[in-house]
Amino acid sequence: MNITMIGSGYVGLVSGACFADFGHVVTCVDSDAGKIDRLLKGEIPIFEPGLEELVASNVRQDRLFFTTDLAPAVRAPLRFSLA
Repeated sequence: MNITMIGSGYVGLVSGACFADFGHVVTCVDSDAGKIDRLLKGEIPIFEPGLEELVASNVRQDRLFFTTDLAPAVRAPLRFSLA
């Protein structure tokens, strides 16, 4: 299943990372370009135990993506990261 999470904060990022870990392809979208830039660099903008490794693992496995561009993320799954 392809999932688009709108928002990459405590709810969106954690939920998105968990859905990706279950095997779904997840694109996290956020209007905060700085937050997306940090996520694309592997920096986690919030604290949740184990989240950093969960995100990194699913990014490596091409199941978790980040973007600021909502329209393409909703229309079709991203197979690459966009800023």
